[in-house]
Amino acid sequence: MLKLIRQYLQAGILLDGVVSARSEGTPQGGPLSPLLSNILLDELDKELERRGHAFCRYADDCNIYVHSRRVGERVKASLTRFLAEHLRLRVNEKKSAVARPWQRKFLGYSMTFHKQPRLKPAAESGKRFKEKVRVILRTARGHAIGNTIEALTPLLRGWGTYFRLAEVRGVFEELDGWLRRKLRCILWRQWKRVYTRARRLMQRGLEKARAWQSATNGRGPWYNAGASHMNEAYPQSYFARMGLPSLLQLRHHFQVSY
Repeated sequence: MLKLIRQYLQAGILLDGVVSARSEGTPQGGPLSPLLSNILLDELDKELERRGHAFCRYADDCNIYVHSRRVGERVKASLTRFLAEHLRLRVNEKKSAVARPWQRKFLGYSMTFHKQPRLKPAAESGKRFKEKVRVILRTARGHAIGNTIEALTPLLRGWGTYFRLAEVRGVFEELDGWLRRKLRCILWRQWKRVYTRARRLMQRGLEKARAWQSATNGRGPWYNAGASHMNEAYPQSYFARMGLPSLLQLRHHFQVSY
């Protein structure tokens, strides 16, 4: 078994078709990494339990909860020494800090600052989600809006499923609204000509005078995507009929199911 593990760790890295030697670390995404983490860091768990600390650990990601910043600084320093001396592990100082629980994240989650805190997606998780959406939308330019929604669906369902434990609905509402505005922005760009924009708005039920006023307002796509004429012509129900999953509804579905 040990020989097999060593071969696994010493396997080369394939980058751009070229195999290079591995000098440290475990293959990212493989099953060996969390297994070895739990074997090695079992001593850390027992040390934290012996000290009476409240903590959460998943593989090499660990949050420890104490009553004050001063205690936090002391615990961080002592555990850094413990890991270095007993387990020969180096703490990543760039990713480590002493801070309020709602200022930190754990596995993509954070929490509110209330006396009875509630789980929510961390701010960094929302930013990464938006960046992934932008990448998909850049590759979907010129495509029908239905095809764009189809490309977005796996990301939306995956993100909504992962954060199903979140208790704060505002984050999901904000992301849903932002995504619909991005799709309206794509529609506005695709129409290009003033006549096309006015005609499309009239087809969606706007009065002729208002449609022409909106089409000739001289504003950019992002402004028009969030304006009342586009919200009225392309409401949430339109995108729902097109098959766009709602993050808020996914959250509600999972919480009702569980």
